[in-house]
Amino acid sequence: MTYELKRKIHAKDALAGLSRLLQMARRFCLSSASMALLAMLAAQPLLAAENGAHEDPSQLTIYLITVDVGDNVWDNFGHSALRIVDDLAGSDTIYNWGVFEVRDGPVAFAYDFFIDELEYRLATQGTRREIDNYRAQRRSVWQDEIQLTAAQKQRLLARLNWNRAPENLYYDYDYFFDNCTTRIRDYLDEALDGAFFASVAAQAGSTFRDQVRRHYASVQPISFSLDVIMNSNLDREMTGWESLFLPLNLRASLASMQVAEPLTGGLQPLFGEREILLSYETPAAQRDFYGVVFFYVLCLCLYLLLMLKRMRRSYFATHSQIGFRFSGINFRLLGALSATLFGVSGIYGTLMLGSWFFSGHEDLHHNANLLLFWPTDLIGAMIALRWFFLAQPWSLTHNSKPFMVYYFFAKLCAVILYCGATFGGYFEQDTQQIALFITPCLLVLGLLSWNVGFDEAKRSGSIL
Repeated sequence: MTYELKRKIHAKDALAGLSRLLQMARRFCLSSASMALLAMLAAQPLLAAENGAHEDPSQLTIYLITVDVGDNVWDNFGHSALRIVDDLAGSDTIYNWGVFEVRDGPVAFAYDFFIDELEYRLATQGTRREIDNYRAQRRSVWQDEIQLTAAQKQRLLARLNWNRAPENLYYDYDYFFDNCTTRIRDYLDEALDGAFFASVAAQAGSTFRDQVRRHYASVQPISFSLDVIMNSNLDREMTGWESLFLPLNLRASLASMQVAEPLTGGLQPLFGEREILLSYETPAAQRDFYGVVFFYVLCLCLYLLLMLKRMRRSYFATHSQIGFRFSGINFRLLGALSATLFGVSGIYGTLMLGSWFFSGHEDLHHNANLLLFWPTDLIGAMIALRWFFLAQPWSLTHNSKPFMVYYFFAKLCAVILYCGATFGGYFEQDTQQIALFITPCLLVLGLLSWNVGFDEAKRSGSIL
């Protein structure tokens, strides 16, 4: 074998070896790529779950749960929640943003609410248990299926999973702008790419105060109290979007919305199947508090006016004093009535003044009703309690008389100024019902108290 032949054989063997080496490298690369692809596909569900997505959105059914108003004070706006039925996972969960915790007792809870530091949170639990709670409260419940596309369901689920994270559970509650219903409103609008916001009417045609009065008609004392202590912020007209803080408004707006049908591209209602889960009577509205107070207080004042009589202080006296027939009973009646009205006035005044300085609720600041309801009216309530227990007028001393004269005069001027500003349209705040029904009661009772409740008050320098 010649040298040239040997060299050709070695070259052929080298090429064959190189070919085998390249084939092995190719197979290794293909195998590695396949393994990487399989690993990526295997990890996809895990990544999707971490991002809040779902393997098969067609297995998700989403419902809006709307709960009617209840008997408790905090139930009078109603309630909203989301129900997520996952057939793939076999779960049926209610998402509820209306949960608050009374950690240190009712006094601490009331204080936290007053200063606007009360936190609400998202809570999740099984649907059956949630519905049982509303059944025990005898509140009607409506369920409406929300027809979302696969992408919209993924977007909503991602937001809900984000909200369930421990650092996102709690939120600063606001009864008009951030509550259990506005959370659902905002999340659905996000899932629908802003289409929900665009579909809502520009204006609602009513004010926040209108809605507060309407929803608290079943607990008139609370309705009246809110009417007094909440300021002019409530008297602007709501936008349509803002009005969706009310659960029934949110349900009605979503029911009227049309969305694209995925297959045909036509329009279909956003709501699919609709169902009444529970049905009970809505709490009945009570008689108008303003009218009731006006009627009974003026009737009692009229009775006390009819019981007035002139009494001589002594046989030689040249001045007579106005007193009561059956003074024991009627002084106690005057004392009870005055203590109630002026006590309530003082409490409202204290709340309004205190909230202006210490509360984070801006709806309680700069209240025009402070012109009428004074914290110092609590002093008048204490004087009235003296009439109730002793059944006799309070004898003014040389030191106390000027204070009472100026106080009554200032109160009289405040009542006149309040009524003038109300009916003259100078207040941005709606105070007409208070001016019509409450100021006459305070005025008549104040004049009656001045003329009967104080001895020696009209000797000299009397203003009335």
